[in-house]
Amino acid sequence: MPFMQKQTVLVVDDVPQNLDVLCEVLQDDYRLKVALNGAEALAVARSADPPNLVLMDIMMPVMDGYEACKKMKEDLRTRNIPVVFVTARGEERDETYGFQVGAVDYITKPINPAVVKARVKTHLLLHNQNAVLEKKVAQRTHDLNATRLEIIHRLGIAAEYKDNETGMHILRMSRYCNVIALGMGMSETEATLLLNAAPMHDVGKIGIPDSILNKPGKLTPEEWKTMMTHTTIGSEIIGDHDYDLMVVAKQIALTHHEKWDGSGYPKGLSGENIPIEGRISAIADVFDALTSRRPYKEAWPVEQAREHILKERGIHFDPTVVDVFEASWDVLLKIRDEHRE
Repeated sequence: MPFMQKQTVLVVDDVPQNLDVLCEVLQDDYRLKVALNGAEALAVARSADPPNLVLMDIMMPVMDGYEACKKMKEDLRTRNIPVVFVTARGEERDETYGFQVGAVDYITKPINPAVVKARVKTHLLLHNQNAVLEKKVAQRTHDLNATRLEIIHRLGIAAEYKDNETGMHILRMSRYCNVIALGMGMSETEATLLLNAAPMHDVGKIGIPDSILNKPGKLTPEEWKTMMTHTTIGSEIIGDHDYDLMVVAKQIALTHHEKWDGSGYPKGLSGENIPIEGRISAIADVFDALTSRRPYKEAWPVEQAREHILKERGIHFDPTVVDVFEASWDVLLKIRDEHRE
C-alpha cells in the first residue's frame, strides 16, 4: 500500500498537563502540534505547514479560544480549518457563541479518550469530503466562474475609465497583489483569488462626481469627505455573498485605504484588524498610483515611490507586506514594464 502521511492536529491549551493528555490520546494516529494560547495557535495555523484540525481550549491568556477561532474564520488562509473547542465551560450560551464564531464542535473536560478520537476522526473525514466536493463543484461551475470574473473585470475597467484611467491600472495593481500574496505564503488558489478580486477595488468611484474625481487641484475638505465614500459605495455595489471571490472583492473595496497605524478610512482599522486582502491591495494600489500620471499630479519615478513605501513601513503599510514588496521588487518592475499605459 502507498505511504499515507498522517494528518496534523493542533492542540491548544495553556495548561501543559491538558496538552499532555490530549497528545497521549492522539499521538498514534496523527501528527501533533501544540500551542499555549490563541495567538500561538494563529501563528501555527498561518504557517507554511498548517494543521488539518484544531483542538482548542477557550479560557487562555494573551488570546482566548473564541478570539482565535474568530480570527481564523476571517482569514482566507485558515478559514477552512475545523476548530473543535475542548473546554470545561459547558453552559448553553458558551456553546452557542462558540458556534457563532465558527467552531464545528465541543468536547467537554475531563475528556473521554474514545470520544476525542471519534470526534477528531469524524470532523477530519467531513473536512476531507467537503474538500473533494468543493473540487467537483469548482470543475462543474468553471464556465459560470469565468463569466463572473469577466463581469468583475469589466466593472473594474468601468470605474477606471470614469477616473480618467485606461484600465491598465487595475491590470498592474491586481498582478502586484498576486505576487505579494504568494510572497506572503498564500497558496496559488488564494493568490489567484486576490488577483481576480482586486480589479473591483475602486468600483465605488462610479458613485463619485466627475468634478471631484478629475479635479486637477487639491480637494476641499468637503470634496475629500465625498471621495472617501468610494470605499463604502464599492462595498455596497458588490454586496453580501457567500461566494469567495465576491467576499474578497468586497473586503478589498472596503479596506484598501485603511492604514496600519489606524489613520486610514472608512473605519480607522489598524494592524491585523485590517483584513490581509486590504493590507496587500493597499500597497499595490499606492505603488501604482504613485508611479502613474493622474489629473492632480505627474508620475513619480519608481525609486521615489519605493522609498516612500519603505518609509511608510509600520505607519501606512503592514511591515510584513512591505518586506515582501521589497523582496519582490524585480518582479513588480517587470509587471510594470510589461503593462505600461
